[in-house]
Amino acid sequence: MRNVLTVCPYCGCGCGLYLRVDGKKVLGTLPSKEHPISHGQLCLKGWNVHSFIHSSQRLREPLVKADPAGTYRGTGWDEAYSLITKRLMEIQKKYGSNSIGIIGSAKCTNEESYLLMKFARSVLGTNNIDSCVRLCHAPTIAGLGDSFGFGAMTNSINEIENAKVILVIGSNTTEEHPIVGTRILKAIDQGANLIVVDPRRTQIANISHLHLQPAPGTDLILISGLIRIIIEENLANFDFISRRTENFEVVKESVKKFTPEYVEKTTGLSFSNLRETALMYGHSKASMIIYGMGITQHINGTDTVQAFANLAMLTGNIGRESTGVNPLIGQSNMQGACDMGVLPDYFSGYQSIKDKKNVAKFEKAWSTKLPADKGLSFMEMIKRARQGKIKAMYIVGENVLLSAPNINEAIEALSHLEFLVVQDMFLTETAQLANVVLPSASFAEKNGTFTSTERRVQRIRKCIEPLGGTKPDWQILSELAQRAGYTEMKNKNPREIMEEIASITPIYEGISYEKLDNTAGIQWPCFDKSDTGATFLYKDSFASGKAYFIPVDFTQGSEVPDKEYPYFLIAGRREFQFHTGSMTRKSPTLEREFPYGLVEINPNDADDLKVKSGWRVKIASRHGELETNVSITTAVPEKTVFIPFHFKEGAANLLLGNSDLDPKSKIPEFKVCAVKISSI
Repeated sequence: MRNVLTVCPYCGCGCGLYLRVDGKKVLGTLPSKEHPISHGQLCLKGWNVHSFIHSSQRLREPLVKADPAGTYRGTGWDEAYSLITKRLMEIQKKYGSNSIGIIGSAKCTNEESYLLMKFARSVLGTNNIDSCVRLCHAPTIAGLGDSFGFGAMTNSINEIENAKVILVIGSNTTEEHPIVGTRILKAIDQGANLIVVDPRRTQIANISHLHLQPAPGTDLILISGLIRIIIEENLANFDFISRRTENFEVVKESVKKFTPEYVEKTTGLSFSNLRETALMYGHSKASMIIYGMGITQHINGTDTVQAFANLAMLTGNIGRESTGVNPLIGQSNMQGACDMGVLPDYFSGYQSIKDKKNVAKFEKAWSTKLPADKGLSFMEMIKRARQGKIKAMYIVGENVLLSAPNINEAIEALSHLEFLVVQDMFLTETAQLANVVLPSASFAEKNGTFTSTERRVQRIRKCIEPLGGTKPDWQILSELAQRAGYTEMKNKNPREIMEEIASITPIYEGISYEKLDNTAGIQWPCFDKSDTGATFLYKDSFASGKAYFIPVDFTQGSEVPDKEYPYFLIAGRREFQFHTGSMTRKSPTLEREFPYGLVEINPNDADDLKVKSGWRVKIASRHGELETNVSITTAVPEKTVFIPFHFKEGAANLLLGNSDLDPKSKIPEFKVCAVKISSI
């Protein structure tokens, strides 16, 4: 029996753990006592990360669709590669490179995401590449990027313990990021005040000093109201504002419209609670903002993130330990996928494709001419596919038919394609529509790196050979590129790929396997070999010298309750499942704990509907409907219901369908829509 040190493949905490290996099989999991983040702890998902590796449902060979009825036949890699290159090149020649779209995944390593970005731009000649970040934290990249310089967590997980005031908003932290939750508990033990903003009464809300329950989708109004109160109470840090920021006066003027009367009316919160929150946050010199997808998955997500930045700058709670604006990324390498340029408008390291110097640098490094056309985002590609303008897609590790809003629209879009390739560990709902399915290796069967929510780059380590006929995603992409005639992706191993990443990506320039093998990770930016990284950002300066206040305004989404659809639906996660369930639902332990979907309904609403816990109900929106089980709980307020999105049998995303996108980050409305409920 041997133990192999690696990183958990679930949420963005980046916990260190050992996989227990006996010969060719992974038998169990142990926490790493020395790991700087997990400190010998794991959540229930972490304890069971080994469960899906040897699942009988793992794909073991490439599959090719044999007939229109959807029957697959197994084939070899040579035939699969030949068919993929033939069809993609035919479509590229007939319709142009912009008729092809690529979607990546947070399940891929940094090295694999980098190669996918390189494959899209160098081999297929398109900037139509995006990832699941467009459905989660794209507003972080846009919002914090414009305000501070980098679209990432400004501080570190360990710093939470020493914060004096913690504002958690749009995050059910103890369920979604349990290890971060333990840090919040330690901070409370040391005297910190915890403020939780969430329409639901979550686990973390139950331990808060102040729980605010605004109307769904009104967080931007709440934050703008706090900014106005802090200014009026003379709690603004004008020394910090004058020395380190620009454009404050414009924001000061813009928040005047967020009067107490307006904020109370729209959010449903009392002014006394708002003022208490503002004073608590404003008086502290160690106030920290922590937020999750309850903030970003809205059409005004970017503006809300920028409002957080304004609040932090206003009080000088940025650029120091235990302060800052800190998004909790939902998946193990979502941050890394962004860092590696699996985005339509950036190369790796957030180097804009609009900058001719960046284009010239990458063209020289990759020995090819790069596309100049603007790329399409995730939802733009889905829309174009539905219209017949995107003819082919290559999807790596993302189960679009559960993760995308309006699943019915996504099914229609992918069904319109002339050619679809899906690369995954399992025959997911998305893979079942593919013309070719390529079986990829799990995190236990390959080397590479993940970048956690706190910008920590860490090694994942191969502990067994790839099962059956599977291959690591990096190897598949490298071999496919060569088959297409592009020899600049003849990569031998992930270590070599990281060397290429470092040579062309300034924020990763000082990161190498040699350094990573001797540390528990490096937090970017790491600009040279002597650099040890940054535990927190902006100590001395911001990316462009000064931070920038950005005025924001509230945009009311079209998904509001009315007489026909009287309930607000909130979609989200639960602690025993992860994302679309493609990994956790292969774990007997996790599936036993939470095996099916449900809808949480307030007792008073349940009385009105004449339903009881365990009963089946039909829930319908303007876009779709589903059937699921009732759970009656006071965790949700009246006229609000909650559905987890993990379960294909009752997927919350069947009900979502608002076609509006955040104008800045192109994220769709995910968190709320109006529904009606009827008993079955």
